[in-house]
Amino acid sequence: MDDEDVYINYFTVLGLDENCKTGDVRKNYKKMMKDLILEIHSTEVTPDRLDQYLLTMAKLNAGFYILRDENRRNAYVEHRKKVIRLEKEWREKGEQDASSPEADQLRREYDRVLRDFLTKYMEELVLEAGRDKECVETSNWDAHHERHASRVLRHYRQKLYSQIHERLPYYDVTRPHIDWSEREQTVEQILHGGKV
Repeated sequence: MDDEDVYINYFTVLGLDENCKTGDVRKNYKKMMKDLILEIHSTEVTPDRLDQYLLTMAKLNAGFYILRDENRRNAYVEHRKKVIRLEKEWREKGEQDASSPEADQLRREYDRVLRDFLTKYMEELVLEAGRDKECVETSNWDAHHERHASRVLRHYRQKLYSQIHERLPYYDVTRPHIDWSEREQTVEQILHGGKV
């Protein structure tokens, strides 16, 4: 998985490039949603598959909802670019001096922007898209879908957040060195009434 792929790319979700026209967004969305609905109706839907289908449907709805509107599209593209840029800046600063205040400040800023990005584009606007008239008509999304999808989206957002952090620098924590003989002496002193 490409480093930038972990930041949900709605152009990729709909099989489009960033220069696509609104007509292309609508055409791809409708075709992909139709194919998904046919697949759902032709397979046995287990609880795991239901979660996966709901997530896919929600992502298609969100991609259409965000990319068809110029203001939402531009805000999404800028937010995504910002989180990717902040990650790169943090990595570079961390390679120079990971303990510097600047590196820590960049890490905090990156984490804040990342959380905002995932919350907005992997939960809030996804649920908002499910209430959009055109999305509802195309996907047959309803209140039952939204209730179930809320849980699925929260889990997916947390999973993405964890995956992103696992591949970032300084995720692995060095195991502490424990001097067991020192601890044994401390326990002996406590048990025999001595001061530590």
